[in-house]
Amino acid sequence: MTQQPSPRTLRLGLIGGNITATRSPALHVTCGLSLNRNVTYDLIIPAERGKGFSEVLADCAAQGFDGVNVTYPFKEEAAAQVQPGDPVVAAMGAANTVKFTPMGPLAFNTDHSGFKAAYHATFGAVLPGRVLLLGTGGVGRAVAFGLADLHATELVLVDMDPAKVESLAAALASHAPLMKVTAGSAENAAELSGFDGVVNCTPLGMVGREGSPLPEGVTGAPRWAFDAVYTPINTQFRAQVEALGAEFLSGYELYFHQGIDAFEIFSDQHVAAPAWVREIIQRGS
Repeated sequence: MTQQPSPRTLRLGLIGGNITATRSPALHVTCGLSLNRNVTYDLIIPAERGKGFSEVLADCAAQGFDGVNVTYPFKEEAAAQVQPGDPVVAAMGAANTVKFTPMGPLAFNTDHSGFKAAYHATFGAVLPGRVLLLGTGGVGRAVAFGLADLHATELVLVDMDPAKVESLAAALASHAPLMKVTAGSAENAAELSGFDGVVNCTPLGMVGREGSPLPEGVTGAPRWAFDAVYTPINTQFRAQVEALGAEFLSGYELYFHQGIDAFEIFSDQHVAAPAWVREIIQRGS
């Protein structure tokens, strides 16, 4: 019997600014193991190389990478510079996954698909309702589009940059014309009455960026909350919303589901045992 050659090693990486604590290498390597495939996964910080995002992306293509994940603060830049592999990427203006193909790089957003999968896994068919979304950068845009697809009734957007709020509101008006979208303020973050959900899509709370977008003494009774931060899992934001009685969706769930979706894009293979992948990663934590 002729022995089939082993599939070649899949070369992947992550481009970002504050990524030394990420678990993405473990996730992608374990996805590869579940398919009997070797995976390498590099952490690429443009500032350490004295280069911009476009330069390191071009380097990855020249060095034979199969694909890269993209995280803060480059998700919007990735969508602006790379041809979309999915129409929703162009609409939302943020990408977290770039696949290198013979026709050139293609941009995808698995934060968008991963958030919807994580939401359904935790809350089932319960609708999001009226949601306060804090942070309208790359992950905020993906989560906002996800909430629109999940039939949220209203999104109230809060960001220190009013131009980002305006831009996301305009994009959502085309994507989900029936959903109400309004610009909020810091006062909304202090008093959460009237909100069914509250979402942190700012970098506050992640390793190296301690704090919370909610002030001390925040009041209200949101039904559910989500924190895009997953390193660490237990953030100040989480403690605040759980103290108010909210059912909590961890950023770890987004990390896990977006990673599975991204690996399938990179590899053109279906990860048939995601529960096994999760168990292996958690054992190594």
